[in-house]
Amino acid sequence: MVFIFSIGMLRQYIPRKEVILIIIVAFLIGSIGGAFFLDPIYDELPNVVSLVEKNMPNNEETLYLDLSSSTNMKELKDNLSGTEGFKSFKEESITIPLWSFNEQEMDYYNSIVGNIDSNYKNFTVNQSGTIDITLADNYSATDAIKSFADWYKLVYGGSLSYAQIHAVLVIDSTALDTFEANLLERGIVASHIEGPVQDSIDNTNSSMLSNVEITLLSGVIGVVVAVLGIYVDSVVPAFRRFKKFLSEKRRR
Repeated sequence: MVFIFSIGMLRQYIPRKEVILIIIVAFLIGSIGGAFFLDPIYDELPNVVSLVEKNMPNNEETLYLDLSSSTNMKELKDNLSGTEGFKSFKEESITIPLWSFNEQEMDYYNSIVGNIDSNYKNFTVNQSGTIDITLADNYSATDAIKSFADWYKLVYGGSLSYAQIHAVLVIDSTALDTFEANLLERGIVASHIEGPVQDSIDNTNSSMLSNVEITLLSGVIGVVVAVLGIYVDSVVPAFRRFKKFLSEKRRR
């Protein structure tokens, strides 16, 4: 902005018709400065705002995890529970993808899934070919998948290619960064986060300007600074005359 202001002050050495060029250059320099310098700083604002919530006592964050059936759930739970800030970890449900069902197959699976394992608390058979199963409390998702896989092999003679485990991790808000880094090391990213920290981030994001708007605003500010530079030679003497007028008036 100092550079733009200095360019504006050169107006007296530039032909009047070239003033528009100064305005254009000021807009471009302001826009570039906004894109490369202000945008990265502005993007960190949600994280800065969330620091307050992260340090509030008794705040909790809930992380919803979608895990592969190949995940060692016992090892994962032991690791998470041994990390400071851990509150609870629950394996809530599993999703088993098969194939697109016709009506007859839908009726068959609706009648049979509940009888495969008594620890299937609830289930939904989707025509797209996925079966969502809610687990009883304290029942292992690994055991739930094994029950279904054993039944599937008995009926179809094949094996399941994939299944997904849905788990919920509750932690202290102060340890959110630690747990996110821990999970990321294992290739796990929370599909959804709920809690005061995430709420503050979401609320800040919703009220922020887009990167394009910040860039354009910076360009406009650059133009304003350039205009101030252009007319500074007129404004300063006028201000001095006004100041002198006030001083003389007080003396009277």
